[in-house]
Amino acid sequence: MRFALMTKDKPGALQTRLDNREAHLAYIAETGVVEIAGPVLDDEGQMCGSLIILDVDDLVTAQNWADNDPYAKAGLFSEVTLRAWKKVIG
Repeated sequence: MRFALMTKDKPGALQTRLDNREAHLAYIAETGVVEIAGPVLDDEGQMCGSLIILDVDDLVTAQNWADNDPYAKAGLFSEVTLRAWKKVIG
């Protein structure tokens, strides 16, 4: 089952994102459940959030993945939304 993890960074938190980016990308590689992912950009082209599609068994597993993401552990996000998602195109 797929879940969309959508996040918004706290204002002024770009350095927190940059400081934890390597660990975040390693976590994605190690866990093997991310189907597609990338940063959301602001009007100036700076990273300000994330969109991650997880392919996991259930919402509990998706929430556990989200909670253990190094970005989440670093307190990067001001908003987090996790919803079941159905792939239709692509």
